[in-house]
Amino acid sequence: MSDSPKLNRRPEWTALADHRTDAMSRPDLRELFAADPGRAERYVVRVGDLRIDYSKHLVTDETLALLQDLAAATGVFGLRDAMFRGERINITEDRAVLHTALRAPRDAVVEVDGENVVPKVHAVLDRMAAFSDRVRSGEWTGHSGRRIRNVVNIGIGGSDLGPAMAYEALRAFTDRSL
Repeated sequence: MSDSPKLNRRPEWTALADHRTDAMSRPDLRELFAADPGRAERYVVRVGDLRIDYSKHLVTDETLALLQDLAAATGVFGLRDAMFRGERINITEDRAVLHTALRAPRDAVVEVDGENVVPKVHAVLDRMAAFSDRVRSGEWTGHSGRRIRNVVNIGIGGSDLGPAMAYEALRAFTDRSL
């Protein structure tokens, strides 16, 4: 167990919380945009075709600096780098988290203990895609022999927020007969 203070006991957290309290008494968004004509472009991140616009939140340069301070103080950057190196940062299961391998193209190399895990990850993704296609087409049926119409998401731990968010984001593209 770490001797580091709990997140909400850190001075960087307290500074961020105080800043938030102060922000609630600050100008509204119209005033922030009026004071900073470049806000709509400065508070945007672009990665490929993805555009994330956080200009319409009560975020300031000070907010970003305080978030950076908190991330640095809690080792977020080191953990991020360790994740990309395939190190065992999942302390409860003593294993690599493999988020990067899950999203890696087929020709990428993500090594864990000297082994490229990308081919194994893609083999599982291919099996999942084939299974999903068979369920959607009606080829794979339930125990009654009838087409599967309801799917229950049962996780193995962690949060259901990710799958719930993905479902909501992609709902318009679903096959409603399933």
